[in-house]
Amino acid sequence: MRPARSVVGSALLQILFVVGIILLLFVLYWGGSAGNQAKSKKLMCRENLEKLYTPLEIYANEHNGAFPDKPGAQTSEEVLDCLVPKYTVDTELFICPGSQDKPLPSGESFAQRKISYAYYMGRRPGDAGQVLLSDAQINTLPKAPGQPVFSTNGKPPGNNHKTGGNFLFCDGHVDSSAPVASFSLATDSKVVLLNP
Repeated sequence: MRPARSVVGSALLQILFVVGIILLLFVLYWGGSAGNQAKSKKLMCRENLEKLYTPLEIYANEHNGAFPDKPGAQTSEEVLDCLVPKYTVDTELFICPGSQDKPLPSGESFAQRKISYAYYMGRRPGDAGQVLLSDAQINTLPKAPGQPVFSTNGKPPGNNHKTGGNFLFCDGHVDSSAPVASFSLATDSKVVLLNP
C-alpha cells in the first residue's frame, strides 16, 4: 500500500500534465488563428477589388474608355464617389475588411467619408500591366522595386493589412504583394495616385 502523500503527488502530476496538454492544444489551435484571420481578410479585400472592377469597367465603357477622373481631386473618395449609385450601390466594396475604416451607407455618396483604397487617376482599360486600385499606400509618391508601398510595421499609414496589400490592375486581375514593391509603381503627368 502506497502512502497517501505519494498518491496525492501522483494525482497532482497527472492533473498538471493534462492541463499542460490542454494549454498546448489551445495555443496551437487559437495561436494560429490570428494569421488565418489576416489571410482571410486579405482574400476578402482581393474579392472586393475584383468586384469593383465591374463598375469601373462599365463607367469606362460609357466614358470613351476612361476610368473616373476629376481634375484637382486630392483623395480617391472624391473621384470614385461618381460610381455610386449609378454603377454600384454596394459601398461595402470600398472598405477593406483588414482596415479599421467605418462602414459606408449603402448606395450613398462617400465623397465626405473615408474609403480604404488608393486610386491611380488617369489610367485607361488598355494600360496593360498598370495598377488601377490598391490598398491604401504609405504615400502618393512613385515607388521603385524594393521601396515600401504598404506599412512595413503594421502601423499607419498604408496598414490595411499587416503583411502587404492587394493591387487591382487595369485589365481586372488582382495580385497580392509584400509591403515592398516587387515592380515599378510609376506615375506621370497624366496619372496621379490618390490615397484615401
